[in-house]
Amino acid sequence: MKKNKVVILFLVKFFVVYFLLTSIYSFYLSSTQETSSVFACSPVTNAVSNHAQWACEILGYNIEKYQNSKELSITFLVNGKIVSKIIEGCTSISIMILFLAFIIAFSGTIKNTIWFSVTGLILIYAANIFRIVFMTLAIYHYPELSDVLHDFVFPGIIYGMVFILWIIWVKKYAIINKKQNG
Repeated sequence: MKKNKVVILFLVKFFVVYFLLTSIYSFYLSSTQETSSVFACSPVTNAVSNHAQWACEILGYNIEKYQNSKELSITFLVNGKIVSKIIEGCTSISIMILFLAFIIAFSGTIKNTIWFSVTGLILIYAANIFRIVFMTLAIYHYPELSDVLHDFVFPGIIYGMVFILWIIWVKKYAIINKKQNG
């Protein structure tokens, strides 16, 4: 019965945190995106596209970007050629929410929860910028691989990293692990 209680508590905490953060993010998007007459992406989407553009330019590529006039996306051009677009789903915020919900649901000390959450969020954001940059450049050079890269390779990398972070959290910092071992 005690194991059921632990599982139920985990699920309740996970879904409460997940839906709370998702609701806050949805409200943020609805108040910062423009979809009536002219499309305008949220500041987070713009920040992600700015960071990805900066990283591509460091690698020596001429990157232009613009707000798409027909949808909520930012179009990327590499050396004048349209290669990719960044939409809200490319910001990694949804992955960050999933990550945080898990970390909070598998409680640790407040100190560990805060530092691991902040570190994890920074790693997820950086991995996402890396993902966008290298996917954009890979598609520029190998357009025939765009579906495989977009649908399998790069999501596998970022979700794989989150999974590894979760394992580290549970093995080293979650209180439930300490109760069972101590």
